[in-house]
Amino acid sequence: MTVDSPTLQRAVAELERLLPADRVITGGPEYATGTALWNGAVASRPAILLRCTSTAEVRAGVRTAREFGLPLSVRSGGHDWAGRALSDDGLTLDLTPMCSVHIDVGARRATVAGGARANHVLAAADRYGLVAATGTIGTVGMAGLTLGGGYGPLGGRFGLAADNLTSAEVVLADGSVVRTDDEHEPDLFWALRGGGGNFGVVTSMEIRLHAVPTVVTGTVLYSLRQAPKVLARLEDVLSDCPDALTVQTGVINGPQGKPMVTLRPTWSGEPVVGTDPAGPVQRLTRLGTAAVAEFETGSFAAATAARDTMFPDGRYVTIRARSLPRHTPEVVDALVQGAKAMTSPLSAFSLHHFHGAAARVPWSDTAFALRKPHMMAEVIAVWTPEKDSGRHAAWADATSAALEPHAFAGGYANLLGPEATDQIPYVYGGNTARLLAIKGTVDPDGVFQGIPLPKTAPQALSHR
Repeated sequence: MTVDSPTLQRAVAELERLLPADRVITGGPEYATGTALWNGAVASRPAILLRCTSTAEVRAGVRTAREFGLPLSVRSGGHDWAGRALSDDGLTLDLTPMCSVHIDVGARRATVAGGARANHVLAAADRYGLVAATGTIGTVGMAGLTLGGGYGPLGGRFGLAADNLTSAEVVLADGSVVRTDDEHEPDLFWALRGGGGNFGVVTSMEIRLHAVPTVVTGTVLYSLRQAPKVLARLEDVLSDCPDALTVQTGVINGPQGKPMVTLRPTWSGEPVVGTDPAGPVQRLTRLGTAAVAEFETGSFAAATAARDTMFPDGRYVTIRARSLPRHTPEVVDALVQGAKAMTSPLSAFSLHHFHGAAARVPWSDTAFALRKPHMMAEVIAVWTPEKDSGRHAAWADATSAALEPHAFAGGYANLLGPEATDQIPYVYGGNTARLLAIKGTVDPDGVFQGIPLPKTAPQALSHR
């Protein structure tokens, strides 16, 4: 959509009338900072960047976008690889100034502002020996992660990030503000847990915290040629895996510059079990001949922050996502062949372990529908700016296509780009009709476009 300059000028003038002028940004250093995302390949640029410091300012932004017909987006962590944080030629609500976190130690709850990142939440909770269910990387926006589902290293014990949402303050498409939980606006609350930012702007949310002062984390690396043996044996480990152990697997470039199989366990139970040579964590070192086996005991906040260096801001990224039932021989072969064909040494595979508490939530209890145990596989193409970028996307597409016959229909909406037309119709399975009905009630004009929503309910309900 192209908005004519007089319209933009009137919108800017209206925002400056309603708000302090320094909140309304159309250029300069603050604009450059506010539009810089994790994925440096994103070219979208809003006409207006509104740096919001309160719910009232968010309301003003939503109403102004509606009044002047401007495309609207919400920027929190800015980690969405597809760049949906920025509305091209439209108005972007930048929530990053709204990053406060308040901890209620007695209730084990955190009140999290809409622009807070996972690191903000974890650092605040860690002071009291508490943790939140977050993702793997700490620089991700906590709201976006939670609303879309939120796979993470504590999922086996505490469920998805979405499963730990207890209430939210939401600015709706008409500019009104609602407070939603199990008893108030329950349909909206149901939709927020997996349906993404498609229903309004979450300016604040309350989440559960858990008493986990320390975790045992580590990295185990095996040569790529051992992948069939190692991952087959890993299936035996995962078949009776305790809730307290979540094992992220994948392929990365190792110390010698060659692709290697990686296992990244997180143990959130008693530390003595996590460090026991005969325990489930250390068992991961005996699946083959490990080239690297390093473990440490410390806070989950520190472990998460340490992983942030793996995927720094500014590189070019494209991601494909598939949900795989198991590390079957066919899946392992597709991963090995994909690793051999990698077009960039920065690219990787990351398979997130979904089991335990997350898998025991009934599929209809939240909008997030795929509650069967599985591995959520990210095919991550990463490169530095260059002329021939298309070959990296082609590699991601080819590898995703090789995994498709062995995957559940659909995928993880937080990671699906708009081109995933074969997956989007099946993301929400049997929850699709209810989700679309709620969307039609709270946002009938489609003001909010967070993560992909199907247009209609699928005939085959693969997640049920």
